[in-house]
Amino acid sequence: MKPNEPLRQLFDHFTKLRVLVIGDLMLDAYTWGKVERISPEAPVPVVRVVRREARLGGAGNVLLNLQALGAQAVACSVIGSDNHGDSLVAQLVARGLTTEGIVQSKNRITTVKERIIAGAQQVVRLDTETDQYIDNTEQATLLERIQKLIATCDVVIFEDYDKGVLSLPLIEATVALARQHGVPTVVDPKKRNFSHYQFVTLFKPNLKELSEGLKVDFDPKNQTEIEAVVVQLKKTLNTEGVLLTLSERGVYVDFENEKHHLPAHFRAITDVSGAGDTVISIAACCVALRQSPARIAALANLGGGLVCESVGVVPVDKAKLLAEAIHFGI
Repeated sequence: MKPNEPLRQLFDHFTKLRVLVIGDLMLDAYTWGKVERISPEAPVPVVRVVRREARLGGAGNVLLNLQALGAQAVACSVIGSDNHGDSLVAQLVARGLTTEGIVQSKNRITTVKERIIAGAQQVVRLDTETDQYIDNTEQATLLERIQKLIATCDVVIFEDYDKGVLSLPLIEATVALARQHGVPTVVDPKKRNFSHYQFVTLFKPNLKELSEGLKVDFDPKNQTEIEAVVVQLKKTLNTEGVLLTLSERGVYVDFENEKHHLPAHFRAITDVSGAGDTVISIAACCVALRQSPARIAALANLGGGLVCESVGVVPVDKAKLLAEAIHFGI
């Protein structure tokens, strides 16, 4: 698809995409209740449970964003062969998402982040997780799934939360497969594997990840310094492009011999949770459809801001994104 195709046509083409999402899939669990007394056993509130809910978390929010854009999202991950893992699979099925890339292992627990909320106040968060790398057997099984799926997909997203699904051997093997099949690769990194993503198409760190990953200090308000650090990052990773999110300052892209800084749109910010997942989802779809760096950055920047107007982690609203993109002439 040509970079200058009309926006409506571009958004229609999202529905033709199949996107492989490889990374740390988890459950977000919520328990809502009321506090009416303090426990006689310890000076802590007693939460009387009113409602419980489980949602897709981690890489699951990227799946939901891709689905909201109209693309077919395919998750590749290793989760536990436990009750939480079964619940996670049920969440995928309930949302019409395929489970063909999911590996359930008896040697691994499913990551769960459980929030106890009383009224409007989060009382405590309970994390059930491991950050150990998947073992050799799990890695081999996952790579088999990736090998079968990658040729059927238009773009690969590495969604890394440092929980151990992604490791250097798996990353290297997957990037090699993607290059062999001509499939672009887009990365949402974390610290541990930061330098392992060699020869990918587009790398999307935030300011903190960039600083920690390269072990460099720079002034995030100094555009000259940012541009220099991004050049350093491209050389270090041999990556084709970088899409750097700058928080309230928008995004900066250095890709295909183009460099653009796009300021954030004015928003009534309610919650920034999940904005990065929206950014990577939009960027990946645009990369798959061979859009210009300026349009990739502009649409991703716009979508990331849109979801910040909602409370909690929510996928992007495609109709709103299209309406605003038309309004701003993207």
